[in-house]
Amino acid sequence: MSRSAQFLLPGPPPITITLRRNARARRFSLRVSQANGGVTLSLPTHAREAEALAFARAQEGWIRAAVARMPQVVGVGLGSVLPVEGRLLRLESGEGRSVRIEGDALIVPGDPDRAAARVSAYLRVQARNRLVAASDHYAGMIGRKVTQVSLRDTRSRWGSCTSDGALMYSWRLIMAPPRVLDYVAAHEVAHMLEMNHSDRFWAVVQRLFPGWQAERAWLKREGGALQAIRFDAAGD
Repeated sequence: MSRSAQFLLPGPPPITITLRRNARARRFSLRVSQANGGVTLSLPTHAREAEALAFARAQEGWIRAAVARMPQVVGVGLGSVLPVEGRLLRLESGEGRSVRIEGDALIVPGDPDRAAARVSAYLRVQARNRLVAASDHYAGMIGRKVTQVSLRDTRSRWGSCTSDGALMYSWRLIMAPPRVLDYVAAHEVAHMLEMNHSDRFWAVVQRLFPGWQAERAWLKREGGALQAIRFDAAGD
């Protein structure tokens, strides 16, 4: 088998499973993507394909339950409702040149076919502004300096931190309530002191953002719905 292959798990409905060889894998492991509900089975480099398929069939009940729990994919366009900093806003056409919030509406001027692209670009700008400010704030609390903030449309994590103070975030955090975004920024900044998830790390998080547990639980509970929002016209 090549490094990546696919097979079909028959049944109502049939489910496509991607088999992916991983040199670091020591056992079979299944993952269901929050982004699109795709199922991936990772296996060690020298594992037999027949064993991998047998493992997947033995786990069919878990696979189907996990896929059924995935949030429904939601498209973005004029008339749709989108969370922005935790507020549900309806996308409406309007005059002018810039995307903007007016009351409970997100005004999107221009070609309706470009609405998703324009909203995606607007959200990324807002996300950068908020995340840079939050990162600098929390870094200042521990006497450190952020060297870089980059944004991506990550599917497996909401943020990351390198040893030299470079932070990466998912721009989709701008759709979450403001305290959730702040928690993720505090979490990543805490890694500047502790590049792990030890008790010492969580003590730093608690110092930076007391009561972080509620925001972490929100992300686990609601984060999949943010990942399921599709900005197809923006190339996501």
